[in-house]
Amino acid sequence: MNSAPISPGGHCPATAASQGPLRTQGHPVGILGGMGPAAGVDFVRLFLEACERHLRAAGAPVVDQSFPEHWLVQVPVVDRSRALLERDAPQPLEGMERAIAQLAAVGAQTIAIACNTAHAWHAALQRGREGVELLHIAKETAAYLRAGGVDAAVLLATQGTYRMGLYQDAFDESGIQYVLPLPEERKTLMEGIYEGVKAGRPEIARERFGAAAGALYRRHGALPLVMACTEIPLALPSVEEAREWTLVDPADVLARRAYGVEG
Repeated sequence: MNSAPISPGGHCPATAASQGPLRTQGHPVGILGGMGPAAGVDFVRLFLEACERHLRAAGAPVVDQSFPEHWLVQVPVVDRSRALLERDAPQPLEGMERAIAQLAAVGAQTIAIACNTAHAWHAALQRGREGVELLHIAKETAAYLRAGGVDAAVLLATQGTYRMGLYQDAFDESGIQYVLPLPEERKTLMEGIYEGVKAGRPEIARERFGAAAGALYRRHGALPLVMACTEIPLALPSVEEAREWTLVDPADVLARRAYGVEG
């Protein structure tokens, strides 16, 4: 498989390429977080960085008043992977619907969901909400990669995200080939997510993520590694070996689109 990585080496942030009209003008942006809480807070950071990059690229002043109104709702939603993998597990839709309604009530017309696996309920959350656009993280990431000339990538995600084919379907639609980890590597990724990031133990997260990503890199070469779980970018970029890799953060792509930057 041939690939043209967007930016070889290190974490690959999206660039502020567009200076056209922004979807945020005139209305607040909503962010559905809490899955987990650290990922929700980190998404706000990415959103503000996207705002600043666009302002600087457009030659606009970077002052408090230049940033759009934005609301983060952190809700204790039940585990999304478990809901997808276990038939009798508690389901997260009700909690997410309540949070979306809160964001719509403050005027949000564009809403980003700061969790990859939660997009399994994207269609149900969007249904019946005229005037509110729920961005789709996998479709936005596929469009971003295709625009950057990438035709193949490695997917690092949760078991639930793999099971529902979230990125596989989006990549297929965009003509992007993908590589999935072996079963044992998927287990290692899940350990990094749950025993590492979610448990507040970053050293475990770095070790597990680095082991899985390193094995994939050695097998498949310099393909971009798509960090398709919002916990993975909280630890993997700080792994020493990651300096040799091209890391793509879908949350960064989604944050740019939440601000309204195209491409």
